[in-house]
Amino acid sequence: MSRHHRPVGPRVSAGEGKTFETLKNLWPHLWPHDRPDLKRAVMLAFGALILGKVTTVFLPYIYKWSTDALAAPAGEPQTVQLLAVPVLLVIAYGVVRIASNGFNQLRDALFAAVGQHAVRELATSTFRHLHALSLRFHLQRRTGGLSRVVERGAKGIETIVRISILAGFPTIVEFALMAGVILWEFDWVYVAVIAVTTWLYVWFSVKASDWRMDIRRDMNEADNDSMSKAVDSLLNFETVKYFTAENLEATRYDRAMQKYEGAAIRTYTSLAWLNFGQAVIFSIGMAACMALSAHAVLKGEQSVGHFVMINALMMQLSVPLNFIGTLYREIKQSLVDIESLFAILDQPPEVSDRADAKPLRVTDAAIRFENVTFSYDPERQILKGVSFEVPAGKTVAIVGPSGAGKSTISRLLFRFYDVSGGRITIDGQDIRDVTQTSLRGVIGMVPQDTVLFNDTVAYNIRYGRPDASEAEVMEAARLAQIAEFIERLPKRYETEVGERGLKLSGGEKQRVAIARTILKAPPILMLDEATSALDTHTEREIQEALDRVSQNRTTLVIAHRLSTVVAADEILVLDKGVVAERGRHDELLAADGLYASMWARQRAADEAREQLEKTVAEDPYGVVERGAPAAE
Repeated sequence: MSRHHRPVGPRVSAGEGKTFETLKNLWPHLWPHDRPDLKRAVMLAFGALILGKVTTVFLPYIYKWSTDALAAPAGEPQTVQLLAVPVLLVIAYGVVRIASNGFNQLRDALFAAVGQHAVRELATSTFRHLHALSLRFHLQRRTGGLSRVVERGAKGIETIVRISILAGFPTIVEFALMAGVILWEFDWVYVAVIAVTTWLYVWFSVKASDWRMDIRRDMNEADNDSMSKAVDSLLNFETVKYFTAENLEATRYDRAMQKYEGAAIRTYTSLAWLNFGQAVIFSIGMAACMALSAHAVLKGEQSVGHFVMINALMMQLSVPLNFIGTLYREIKQSLVDIESLFAILDQPPEVSDRADAKPLRVTDAAIRFENVTFSYDPERQILKGVSFEVPAGKTVAIVGPSGAGKSTISRLLFRFYDVSGGRITIDGQDIRDVTQTSLRGVIGMVPQDTVLFNDTVAYNIRYGRPDASEAEVMEAARLAQIAEFIERLPKRYETEVGERGLKLSGGEKQRVAIARTILKAPPILMLDEATSALDTHTEREIQEALDRVSQNRTTLVIAHRLSTVVAADEILVLDKGVVAERGRHDELLAADGLYASMWARQRAADEAREQLEKTVAEDPYGVVERGAPAAE
């Protein structure tokens, strides 16, 4: 893993399903070594916790004393002093109850900063880890499902922190105190009844919660599937409209939601049965204790206050006992929710910096591919011993049929993947021996499909160098020939470009990509079919801008349209993973090989397209009526 993206502190593994193991891994985030203020908050929160639970123990006692004071034998004279006793006890009951609640709220308030800090730190670690993972991982995942996993995982971590610390430990303390009081005030029979009730309650809660876990997993999978389909459909909004597929998409989404509906119904139905079973078990135990006390009152062994007290104690005990069931259930469900998140955190990056990796030192920016082999799948070799050099300040173009391995070369240069054999060097340094950050920092990329962030034009241009001044952003836009267009926009550089830049045309997005590359000012430039999706006029304008940007830079061009690389210092023709031909444009045409054949086919296609665009310009309505595509 890159040292720039290593997750902060230890983390929970998918195999560490035990609650205490989870808390052990979370503890460094709850007791951060560099945050003494949060450590003080933890100590104060635990102090408030103990005080709150000790105060709670007095409530049944005050309840008993008040009842005995009010239950004086009928006919006895009541002095003012005697009448004052139950009134004062009732007031004391209210004060103690307020104090108990106050300590509990103080505990929650003090621990809030600690818990949220832990959630933020773990969420940020996950986000960094996601960016550290390989391109292969992200190509295999669905964005909607991945975002859902991260969202639920963060909530699951928050639940574990909140339930375990704010409910788990207080529950144990309160349960122990209440059991001690019952043993002191009553006898072992009551404790035995409560022990059996507690054992049955916990046993039933654990078994029922384990049964519900599979149902919860089914619901999560259905939720991921429905969200993935929704996000995928909305990202392809225009395609849906092109094919009038709204009903198809709605039906597809509804089928996914139908699965979620069934799983959700099973989840909530099973919860109802769990709650009902817990209530039955506890009610039987409570009734048994009250029957024992009622019998003792009738025999004169206990006062009415004892009967009221055992009721109050059992009601008091029901709170922590209910929390024991809730604690187990919530933590188990949260662990299910974060299983996928833990799996992501346990996913090692396919490409990582070596322990002794150093920053790339660029002098001439010369690139060399030395007998490079590579395959995405062991059964299908993509590159088979490719060797070439891009001298400093020169332009080398790579062309060839689809599937020849052209785009793979750009991915290997950026080190999205490591080569299977051979090596790639920049100024003699193997790119596997340098840090990924320094490698990618010296390469500028203008891709075929420019995807912009849903932010302003200025933000997207400044992405090339976040600390660039406004003047530098404007100069980059001018050099990319997009400044005049931006000045005509209502909010100029503060205009929002929309999701994936959909408010801009293909040519405008390409110019923004060129502008941010200019702002980055890299010594190496990579153009990956940067004009293949544009019309002829826009292509020529973009090509002029690219020619200016590539001057005095080491430039590697992945080209689909051969007309864009005729001026390259060298052209490599890639076919079936090997360099089939190489040379300048004129030399390759004279060789009358694969390049010449591709050139002839593209010239014929370009002439036909130019004629069509000219016809559209002269008679657009006639062309549209005949069904031909309109020019951009």
